[in-house]
Amino acid sequence: MAAVDQIPTRWRRDEYTISTEKGYLDREVIFHFLNKESYWAKGIPGEVVAESIEHSPLCFGMYKGDPTIGPAQLIGFARVISDLSTFAYLADVFVIQPFRGRGLAKWLISVITAHPQLQRVRRFMLVTNDAHSLYAKYGFEPLDEPSLFMQIVRKNVYQERA
Repeated sequence: MAAVDQIPTRWRRDEYTISTEKGYLDREVIFHFLNKESYWAKGIPGEVVAESIEHSPLCFGMYKGDPTIGPAQLIGFARVISDLSTFAYLADVFVIQPFRGRGLAKWLISVITAHPQLQRVRRFMLVTNDAHSLYAKYGFEPLDEPSLFMQIVRKNVYQERA
């Protein structure tokens, strides 16, 4: 595995930047998208979003501009829940509406799947309702044996907290 000081934290493409520096994240944009626009986290409380970011080892903010050199607009986000050794789960992936259709989601997923800290994980998972063809391009595939997997689903958990 690469030494920590050799792991990239920023990628550039044209006028866009992806960064894993959590300090640059616009948490209000993330909260608004997840709470109001996503199908998977609608109604999620702000404190849960904040905790999920804090406890995820890799968060990828996508910006129009470069937050390391000046003002930049957060236009996309994804986070990886992982031990960075054996297992990873990709969550909360989005690009906001005005920036869709430009290949930015593809770029974001390519940066995530190529990240040095995720190369040793044995299982990298995600759940998606509508983007199977996007993720398939980066190696994700349906479960070999879905009957082996189990889950606990707490429906309406965010509404119950209110």
